[in-house]
Amino acid sequence: MQEPQKNISLKTLNTFGIDVSAELFSSFNTEEELKYLIELNKNEKKEVLILGGGSNILFTKNPEQWVWQNCIKGIEVISDSSNEVLLKVGAGENWHNFVLYCVDKNWGGIENLSLIPGCVGAGPMQNIGAYGAELKDTCHAVECIERKTGQSKTFTAQECEFGYRESIFKQKVKDQYVITYVYFKLSKNAKVNTQYGSIQQELDAMQIAEPTLKDVSNAVINIRQSKLPNPSELGNAGSFFKNPVISEAKFKSLKEKFPQIISYPAANGNVKLAAGWLIEQCGLKGFRQNNVGVHSKQALVIVNYGNSKGSEIWELSEKVIQTVKDTFDVELEREVNIY
Repeated sequence: MQEPQKNISLKTLNTFGIDVSAELFSSFNTEEELKYLIELNKNEKKEVLILGGGSNILFTKNPEQWVWQNCIKGIEVISDSSNEVLLKVGAGENWHNFVLYCVDKNWGGIENLSLIPGCVGAGPMQNIGAYGAELKDTCHAVECIERKTGQSKTFTAQECEFGYRESIFKQKVKDQYVITYVYFKLSKNAKVNTQYGSIQQELDAMQIAEPTLKDVSNAVINIRQSKLPNPSELGNAGSFFKNPVISEAKFKSLKEKFPQIISYPAANGNVKLAAGWLIEQCGLKGFRQNNVGVHSKQALVIVNYGNSKGSEIWELSEKVIQTVKDTFDVELEREVNIY
């Protein structure tokens, strides 16, 4: 077990590429190493920030917390039948690599979530989703270690209280647990889901009439690569804002003023709006302010053009939120965690 390191740069550990330093930094590769850190911190009594792939975080200052990077790896088959497979996956596994691993095995259910940045452990935190699929569709359980006691606890999928980009880990038990493993139940006889977004159009362009899981994954990868910047080339955290959910009554009012408004059905009779469309209608797509900007191909994405501070990205996100509020009377919410 490596002892804590001091004054470690986090620039390469967050996809925005913000150059901040951790006063105290540790990484852990096993549950035992994590429990060791928990015991160590009973003396230190420091606040802790858990870092995974750094793909959903914006640092606006040097973190005062002790930063622990979750590097737990491994993909284990727990049970295997003719219809489905149950997997136990380390929270530190790269999400996209895990998706490709499953697609190659012809295990279906997460192929629509291809190319989402970050690690597996971040998935249940915010119930990641894209192109008509969400993590909750295949999540069986989430294994955790309680930060205070070092005790193990497993949450069933139902106990995770998954919602739109929400879970119990962002609400009721926020900062109380460290996710160590996620269990997935995947199908061996999965039907492909090509109904959402432009997947079918992409498959048509690929001249594929009867798509496999691999075809759908490739289509999603093509779409995402055409719209979203590669974090290794242009700092970003993917979608910066959530799609807002509003009441049916409010939607009808907006529809009268803006007939072209894009919407989707949401739970409890509500309506989900496309945040990217709202931002684009405000004339902010491609907007640049010093070294930060709204991406020219996808208005949901805020990018770091080079050496910008996290505070500058925060300020631009404030401008976007306020402009959308002034135009549509709709409040955008950040999807990215701010520190």
